[in-house]
Amino acid sequence: MRIAVTGGSGFIGAHVVDRLADAGHDVIALDLRTHRADPRADHRVLDVLNLPAVTSAFAGCEVVFHLAGMSNVDHAFADPIRTVRLNVEGTANVCEAARVAGVRRVLFASTVWVYGAAGGDPDDPHPLTEDVEFALVRAGHVYTSTKIAAELLLHSYQQTYGVDFTILRYGIPYGPGMRDELVLARFLRKALDGEPLTIAGDGQQFRNYVFVRDLADAHVLALADSARNATIALEGDERVSVLAMAQAVRDHVPGVRIEHVPARPGDFRGRPVSNAAAEALLGWHPTTRFAEGVRQYVEWYLADRRPTRDQLAPIPPRQAADGVGVSASSE
Repeated sequence: MRIAVTGGSGFIGAHVVDRLADAGHDVIALDLRTHRADPRADHRVLDVLNLPAVTSAFAGCEVVFHLAGMSNVDHAFADPIRTVRLNVEGTANVCEAARVAGVRRVLFASTVWVYGAAGGDPDDPHPLTEDVEFALVRAGHVYTSTKIAAELLLHSYQQTYGVDFTILRYGIPYGPGMRDELVLARFLRKALDGEPLTIAGDGQQFRNYVFVRDLADAHVLALADSARNATIALEGDERVSVLAMAQAVRDHVPGVRIEHVPARPGDFRGRPVSNAAAEALLGWHPTTRFAEGVRQYVEWYLADRRPTRDQLAPIPPRQAADGVGVSASSE
């Protein structure tokens, strides 16, 4: 199958391209840059805000994975207009290009941040499902509202023009190749530089982090007809607070200080989200435990960035018991 991946050189995108190529697909990776390029893919420079270029790039493709967009919530907070352009206008361009080029389905990278706008009791311990209704008064962060708007566009293009979709609501990804501004990467870099780890608020904001290679596996499975016109949460199984993440880094860099700063406006504190639909529709569930994923990330960071090894505590051996699986090998 000929497949285009926007954001194909990003953190998640590069892993998705790798997995799709492993599965034997003909992959076109589209991004503003082509770093970490898998030689099995056709890598092209593309701006999703350039509609004619996007339409041309999709020619002959059966499926498009749309992963490009503003994904850093701090950058979204600092530049809301560009965030709207990338996440909303960019998605509109992808939908329109898919319609014109005859693409059968668009698979879209959304996020569990959208559940911050879910109705109901925010303290309800029952996991939220994909059919939860959103409340406009809870839109919160501009990043959240742009992702909800993009999801609405996908539904509209299916109902109006017959362009099928799959919405993949990512849990918070981490692992080898992650951008330097993501939380775990920032914490590790600061720890190696001898700086304190700063946490917004009390640090009890939680996420069900999902290892990037597990996440990439789900994209191949999502090509199945069972995922057509479905919304699927790719949520991790382990609830991890920001404070616990800082403590995990401290396990590898002993002596680092943890400091608290004021909470960020509109931050998604976290609500439990079910990944049962991913199991039912795709046969997918995450297999990499958080501690093992952190170990793999630190190992990759040492090899890729080459900090002084004596800055780190010894990394424990790879876990093989307790049902922990490690995906083979890429926003």
